Amino acid sequence: MRSAPPRLPRRPLVAFVAATGLLGLLSAVPDANPSTPMAPVADTANSATVFYYTKTKNWSATYLHYAPDGGSWTTVPGTRMESACTDWVKKTVDLGSVTGLQATFNNGSGTWDNNGGNNYALGTGTLTVKDGVIAHSDPCADTGTGSGNQATVYYSTATSGWTTANIHYAPSGGSWTAAPGLGMESACTGWWKKTLDIGTATSLKAAFNNGNGVWDNNNSADYTIPTGTTTVKDKAVTTGAANPCATEAPDTEAPTTPTKVTASATNTSVVVSWDAATDNKGVTKYQVTRTGGTKGTVVVDVGSTVYSDTGLEEKTAYTYTVKAVDAAGNTSPASAGATATTGSTAPAPAAGTPLGTDPRKDPIYFVLTARFYDGDSSNNRGGSQHTKSGNAANNDPMFRGDFKGLVNKLDYVKALGFSAIWITPVVLNRSDYDYHGYHGYDFYKVDPRLESAGATYQDLINAAHAKGMKVYQDVVYNHSSRWGAKGLYTPTVYGVRDSQWSWYYDERNEGFEYDGLTVETKSGKSYYNGDLWSTAEPTGNTCVNWGKPTGGKSAEGYTLYNCQWPSPTSGMFPKAYYHQCWIGNWEGEDSRSCWLHEDLADFNTESTPVQNYLIGSYDKYIDMGVDGFRVDTAVHIPRVTWNRRFLPAIQDRVTQKFGATAAQNFFVFGEVGAFVNDKWNRGSVNHSAQFFTWKERKEYSADDEKAAIEQFTYENNQGTGNQPTSTNAFLNGNSYHTPDRSQFSGMNIIDMRMHMNFSDAQNAFGNGKDSDDSVNDATYNVVYVDSHDYGPNKSSTRYTGGTDAWAENMALMWTFRGIPTLYYGSEIEFQKGKQIDCGPTCPLAGTGRAYYGDHLQGTVTASEFGTVDSASGEVATTLAQPLAKHLQRLNQIRRAIPALQTGQYSTDGISGSMAFKRRWTSGSTDSFALVTVTGAATYTGIPNGTYKDAVTGDVKTVTGGTLSVSAPGKGNLRVYVLNGPGKIGTDGPYLK
Repeated sequence: MRSAPPRLPRRPLVAFVAATGLLGLLSAVPDANPSTPMAPVADTANSATVFYYTKTKNWSATYLHYAPDGGSWTTVPGTRMESACTDWVKKTVDLGSVTGLQATFNNGSGTWDNNGGNNYALGTGTLTVKDGVIAHSDPCADTGTGSGNQATVYYSTATSGWTTANIHYAPSGGSWTAAPGLGMESACTGWWKKTLDIGTATSLKAAFNNGNGVWDNNNSADYTIPTGTTTVKDKAVTTGAANPCATEAPDTEAPTTPTKVTASATNTSVVVSWDAATDNKGVTKYQVTRTGGTKGTVVVDVGSTVYSDTGLEEKTAYTYTVKAVDAAGNTSPASAGATATTGSTAPAPAAGTPLGTDPRKDPIYFVLTARFYDGDSSNNRGGSQHTKSGNAANNDPMFRGDFKGLVNKLDYVKALGFSAIWITPVVLNRSDYDYHGYHGYDFYKVDPRLESAGATYQDLINAAHAKGMKVYQDVVYNHSSRWGAKGLYTPTVYGVRDSQWSWYYDERNEGFEYDGLTVETKSGKSYYNGDLWSTAEPTGNTCVNWGKPTGGKSAEGYTLYNCQWPSPTSGMFPKAYYHQCWIGNWEGEDSRSCWLHEDLADFNTESTPVQNYLIGSYDKYIDMGVDGFRVDTAVHIPRVTWNRRFLPAIQDRVTQKFGATAAQNFFVFGEVGAFVNDKWNRGSVNHSAQFFTWKERKEYSADDEKAAIEQFTYENNQGTGNQPTSTNAFLNGNSYHTPDRSQFSGMNIIDMRMHMNFSDAQNAFGNGKDSDDSVNDATYNVVYVDSHDYGPNKSSTRYTGGTDAWAENMALMWTFRGIPTLYYGSEIEFQKGKQIDCGPTCPLAGTGRAYYGDHLQGTVTASEFGTVDSASGEVATTLAQPLAKHLQRLNQIRRAIPALQTGQYSTDGISGSMAFKRRWTSGSTDSFALVTVTGAATYTGIPNGTYKDAVTGDVKTVTGGTLSVSAPGKGNLRVYVLNGPGKIGTDGPYLK
């Protein structure tokens, strides 16, 4: 695994996609149509001309030590290379009949570059080796000194991150250069330059590449470049351009003074706002000065035009002035002051109580809190990847949405008809790209980037409960952030604030405690890692080769050091708290006892201190009154550990605090990533979702680590044919029977098999039915089409099957067994077809995790589920979309028919592609429904009586045990209910 700076992946159980360049940069050759043919690569077989970049080495001499493929190495130190051009040396090697060589470089005095111990594998032709990157071009070719027309081209790699650039071109009317073209020269940071002689031509066609097969050919159109100076940046061509690397005149002009400064107090918090200042180059930040109280004058830097000042003294007047600052440090005069007087400290919100009802009654709306709706801009944070990710260009910090925004839009969720909200993890995270919440650092602290005065996590829980809505908290037991877990163990890492790494390592500020939100005063940035790094080897250090260069380079070309990035094999993490290996086999035992990725430090969950730390932390959130836990990466903890430790701890805590009924209905559902279409995940029972719904069926060793191995081996040997089965989801003929949940583990599951097959509703239906006898009770399965991880069939993009297909999928989910769940925005096919996640290699605005708040602007009220009382602004337009209307009526129908919520089902005696019957009987309630989705159906052997369709109101009287239904059409359905209420709701775009 690489020991590079974090390129934070998507969270576990998703594809860890490595950054390979912009989405727009095509891994293809440039336009090769007849009008712009590519010249063939020159025949350089049997020889290699190797260019080596010396600028970063400062060697007085450079030697090439090599061995032709299959041949012997030269005598150390090798052959001295000759000067080629500025910063480059070269050597041509005769390879005889072979077509490649292994190579290393050195200064002749014992200092080597051997590619981090891997040597360099080089081919034939002209090659460059620059800071560990191999490319194919001549960096010294064509300096553009001819007497004909010239074109000077500047190409920007600031976005792509290429470490070298070539230009492949053809003068108008002329031939293309041999691919990959000519090496461009470094002009300044992020820019490469080449001056080309093009003879009598007045323009040229061009494409650019990194020398290793990644091209920018302007989406196959190539670039047209005239004579003179031209810049190409992010596909924008500027002709007659100024030199982007020219030294600019110093900026001495200060910004204008901020105006309309206001301050308003709520309890002991003050919100300050002002109108933006202007500047000839742009305002970069504001300085807010506070006077008043016993702490004297306080100055803070703010990146927006709103500042939330909290934790102030009671009944105290505070005055605020604001200055604007530009990139050159020019500062405006102070604004007029604004004064606010605080009140009394607000009492802490009372702890909530879970609603405690059957979770099957509550459809779930899933939100990434930080990407849903921004209720308080003062807690927005972009992190160290804000600019590089492209988010800065969109004014879209990764931490944007918050609890205040979610509280403000609870009525939107209720108007759609959802009565449960699944939110991403709330604990304090610590990572370069941690907005999603899966890199926990302090499991006992709610991330301040999500909270506001009057909108704490407790406030959210209480507000949701007041509207009859449940809150399901996403929890992580398997891993922490790579920086460990505060209160359990955090490693000290080697960090040096040299010219390369000062952008990454914050200055030390003794006594400053990381909270993700607070801006560190020395650097003016959101504090990230200043309390974790050290140049001095810490006492008791166990990390090998502390602070010594690894010989490798980061993606930026920076020197890497041992112990710079935490990893399981570095010696940084004690076995008592963390596992010490990399995952090798996702279907093997090591998938439960090794790190999934460099950013996910794998807890030793079989260790008592770790168990106590996690149980204690999640007890805190149980006490706050949450209604359930969605368990992340459940498959990566042994079932026996869940069954012995974590699941009983949840049940015990809920029972102690809220009673047995609340504990029975505290909903725990696990993510068991089984990304295949078969019933058992590649035949491995230990890695199949349904396996986790069962208790253990034998005793294992008292030691949890031994027990985990024993359980894995025992169940693996039992195989798929000897696993327990259940009839809990199935009718007995037409009769409901009391389910036997005596062997239930306490963990329900996300229905991965249906999810994987939802590219077609019929496939999802068939595959779901096929697995239900191996789940303890499939009526509790959480069912969704796509999520923040995957679309159907392990697609990395948000579902794009079309509106009719979405309507059909929803019709099935809302009537078949299980709990229907929707990922935020799917009600308007938000970001359909977009890559769900690409980490910090592209802006969030172009992904499936984009900010949704623009679609929620305005006001909405809803007193009943699935009904809009009033709506205005953009949110009214959102709620009027066809799938939103479809969801409202589906939720109205499901809520009115108990059989569709908690009933068992059967397909016996039924003809039809997606047709089934469901029944739930309890006390005086007997709810029996016949459902067909999209297609026609015939039901035989059913009870006689009067059946009413909940969609159309049609009435059918059955006297001979048979009822037939015509095909309602794609996205539509029929729900004939014995002695039912008749038509529910009004006709919409699909249900009619």
